[in-house]
Amino acid sequence: MTSDSPSTTHVYLVGGGIAALASAVYLVKDAGIPGPNILILEQDKVIGGALDGHGDVDTGFLIRGGRMHERRFVCYWDLLSHIPSATDPAKSVTEETFAFNELLVSCAHSRLLRGAEIVDVSSFGLGPRDKWDLARLSVAPEKSLGNRRIQDWFQPAFFDTNFWRLWESMFAFQVWSSLVEMRRYSLRFMHLFPGLHELRDILRTVYNQYDSVILPLQAWLQTQGVAFSLETQVVDIDFRLEGTRKTATAIHCIEDGVPRTISLGEQDYVFVTNGSIVESSAVGSMTRPAELKGKETAGTWTLWERIAAKDRAFGRPGVFSDRIDLQKWESFTVTLRDPTFLRHLSTAYGYIPGISGLMTIIDSPWLLSLVIAAQPHFANQPPGVEIFWGYGLYQDRLGTFVKKTMQDCTGAEILTELFGHLRISEQMRPVMEAQRINCLPVMMPFIDSVFMPRSPGDRPRVVPEGATNFAFLGQFTEIPDDCVFTVEYSVRSAQTAVYTLFHTGKRVPPVYLGGRKLKSLVQAVLAMNR
Repeated sequence: MTSDSPSTTHVYLVGGGIAALASAVYLVKDAGIPGPNILILEQDKVIGGALDGHGDVDTGFLIRGGRMHERRFVCYWDLLSHIPSATDPAKSVTEETFAFNELLVSCAHSRLLRGAEIVDVSSFGLGPRDKWDLARLSVAPEKSLGNRRIQDWFQPAFFDTNFWRLWESMFAFQVWSSLVEMRRYSLRFMHLFPGLHELRDILRTVYNQYDSVILPLQAWLQTQGVAFSLETQVVDIDFRLEGTRKTATAIHCIEDGVPRTISLGEQDYVFVTNGSIVESSAVGSMTRPAELKGKETAGTWTLWERIAAKDRAFGRPGVFSDRIDLQKWESFTVTLRDPTFLRHLSTAYGYIPGISGLMTIIDSPWLLSLVIAAQPHFANQPPGVEIFWGYGLYQDRLGTFVKKTMQDCTGAEILTELFGHLRISEQMRPVMEAQRINCLPVMMPFIDSVFMPRSPGDRPRVVPEGATNFAFLGQFTEIPDDCVFTVEYSVRSAQTAVYTLFHTGKRVPPVYLGGRKLKSLVQAVLAMNR
């Protein structure tokens, strides 16, 4: 069923991440739904989902993470081409971002460190068997791979190559991650292979992605009359299942502590963001480790479990949420009121904020990575304050300088481990003692859940077969060929939902597959043989 009466149609969007925000934009712009007929239901105090960023000098600035951007995110840049920039309303967010990246072109010269020295990554270090395994993975039919893990395909030596170190730290893959997702990434981003060692062609927003993307989106939607119901948790959705037809009939939520039921009429729709990579995140401090929470605190996952129990077509959330030990990792955001640290990176490694990108310490048991964006990174960041972000992919291992797991470390202990690996403990001691540095760790139990090995049907289609008035959105929907853990995937799900359920006369653009372009394929082969 598609809507023929936009003026009398109401759409409820469950979740306030970029997939829901993008859906609202396309509902207004392409489906003609009046803004006041759209309601976004978000369980947190702010919208934005994984694209977050907030804080101040006194409490410290915080970013849980940042999604990678590149020029061939066709759905994402289309979305933001309609949204005025927060810094210059005469430009779109897309125009602003592209112009910014013309000024600051990504080029990493200290991508990997070992023993506080730069590792030469001009060669990926791939042996004949490694290259053969990558080649045969790119041509293997996806359905033939099943739910195998990456370590089931490659030889042990592969995981000691520069290629793997670059790959795992850039994309957050682990040896037990889904082989299917590795294949998708290889094909989707093969055009980036020649510059992978220098992070060439990676784009960044002017500020953090909350300030540069989410706030402009929210402002535009508010001018259209779209409503936001924050701190409203959706706990269940009723469906009427009649043969092959599936219709959502009611939304059950808790608003301000009060249960509420929203009945869905003949012209009403509901889009659900099923699952969340930043659900149940917990923030620590300089003196307190970040708590690891369990699934019992995860409202988004509980909602998907209740929905999935009603029909097999609604997916299997347990595949992505039941192994927190394999899905978690920890990030940290550092607020500096002293130039010593950034001066050292500049002197020792030629590091330039906003250009040099991700730096990974490969002899760190935690596999520590850090990135310093162009400053200021927050719209409210005052002069004299610098901010950087980092993460540890293996937070269950004992540190080298702090004999504790990263998960058990305070912000101060994480800094101690970082400074130890960079051989600047003595230089940074006065800064630490003067309390001119603040590190906020964040534990995210579901952050790598998108990469869990899966089988066909574990993720629901954006619009399941027979669905008349509902869709699923975000990272845990099934979109052929495209790659999860990207903003492009979320926006593509939004376009798919709107263009399938409403008469728009538009089609979702095809996924760009670098591995299917002859020029990219040839250049990738040359890069792997350097």
